[in-house]
Amino acid sequence: MVNRILRGIAGALILFGFVMGHFVHPGFYFITAFVGLNLFQSAFSNWCPMIAVLKQVGVKD
Repeated sequence: MVNRILRGIAGALILFGFVMGHFVHPGFYFITAFVGLNLFQSAFSNWCPMIAVLKQVGVKD
């Protein structure tokens, strides 16, 4: 369950950053870059801060 929620949050933030960067201000592309970099580092370190947050609020594996 945690992984499904994580992928949903990451996808929503990437889509949000892209749309806002295109229609509002290019500075919003940093959201997309931040999420992408976080996903990249979690592939190597096997640690994602959002999973820790989700587990703290009670989302089950």
